[in-house]
This record gives sequence, structure tokens and C-alpha cells, in this order.
Amino acid sequence: MLLGIIVGTFVLRAPLRKAPGLFYLLAVAVDVAYVLAARGVLPRAVFSALSLPIGKCMLSLALFVVVMYIGVFPQGSRVHQLLKPVRSELSILACILTGGHMAMYLASYAPQLGMGMSGNVMGALAVALVLLVLLLVLGTTSFGVIKRHMSSDGWKRLQRWAYVFFGLVYIHLLLMLAPSAIRGGQTALASVAVYSVIFLGYAAFRLWRACADRRAAACSDVVTRAHCDKSSASPADSWCEMSVLSAGADGLDDDVFEVLT
Repeated sequence: MLLGIIVGTFVLRAPLRKAPGLFYLLAVAVDVAYVLAARGVLPRAVFSALSLPIGKCMLSLALFVVVMYIGVFPQGSRVHQLLKPVRSELSILACILTGGHMAMYLASYAPQLGMGMSGNVMGALAVALVLLVLLLVLGTTSFGVIKRHMSSDGWKRLQRWAYVFFGLVYIHLLLMLAPSAIRGGQTALASVAVYSVIFLGYAAFRLWRACADRRAAACSDVVTRAHCDKSSASPADSWCEMSVLSAGADGLDDDVFEVLT
């Protein structure tokens, strides 16, 4: 599914950028269809078709992985140039498509609270509740109309919680898979391995990007200051001061779940 999402993101990036509202409505419709099918209102075939992508949250998870890894590519790279303009829309789509999964699972687990649930299930549920709060906050502030009413610094500080969100997604997955994996379930063990490669790989690549960006900013700072030292005219000094300030800010992205670049 992840490969299909990656291909679909490249193919549909132009219409997604031009008419994101249509994609959001379609995502809401898919969530509603899944919930209704799970309740027996729609045919069983609908539930079967949506069980993996929506019920197991595979579709939104794949979208979040794409959103994460867009930030790993250098800003001048072809991938970054193609997908960065729709990163906001991809994040919002992923948030919406998580709705069906959360609605059904919270509804099924909530009545069991305090009734002898296993520790890992309780832990996974607690993490899921935190994820729900983060999802609502980060997803809502990803809309341009909301972002425009926030200060730039405040918005960036808020969006840095996306790092916490992705980390908790990984922990939630491990908690849900742990019992089966401990018993030697091959599917669970394979899933843990795949998720570990994806999330730990992202953490490693993201740290590498952060270090590379800081080195580039430091080099730019040194070059700019050297130019400033040779300049004596007032206009040049002003230009140098502005350049030094902007060099230190390079690498900060100002799009959604987009402080992650």
C-alpha cells in the first residue's frame, strides 16, 4: 500500500493542489462509509474493502510516512520540489482518514475500560488518546485559514509537536503488535521489523538532515560575515546584517507538519 500511495502522490499532486477540498470530502465520505458498513448499514463488501485501508489505518499511515520523508530530502532535490507544495494537503488527508479507524476502535475499547484489559492494550489506548488530541490540534492548524490567524513563531512551535506525534504512532504500533510478536507470530514480527525500519530510519535521516542544514547555515554565516568585514558602506552593512540573519533561519520550513523539513 505504501508504494501505491507514493505513486499516487506523484500522479495526483497537481489536482490535489488545485482542489484539495474535493479530496477532503472524499476522505470524509470513505470514513463514513466504513463506519456505516461496520454497523451493518452498508453491504459487507464495503466493510471488507475498507477494513485494511481504513479499519487498520494503513492508508493514513502510508500518507503520514510520505509526509515524514518529504522532509528528509534536501530542499533543492527533485522530490522535495515536487511534493513539498502538497505536503500540507497530504497531512490533512491523513488526519481525516484516521477518523474512521479511531471512531471504531475507541468505541469498541471504551466500554472495556477497567474490565481486566491487558497492560499493553491499556498502554496502546492511552497513547491513542494522546494521538487523538495531537491529531486534532496539528490537523486543524494545518489549514491555511487557521494558520493565517496565528503568529509564525507560535505556529512553528506548535507544529514541532508533530515529532512527538510520529514517535507515539510508532509506540502505539509496537504496543498493539507486542503480544503476538512475543508469542512468535510471523506476521507481527514482520510488521514490527517494517515499522522499525520506517520510523527509526526516519529519525536517523532527520537528524542527519538537521546536522547538514546547520553546517550549511554555519558556512553561509561565515561567508557572509567575511563579506561584511570587507564592506564599509552603510547599504552594504545593512545587506550583510540581513543576510546573516536569514542564513541562520535557512532550513526552517513553514508548511505543515512541515516544520519537519
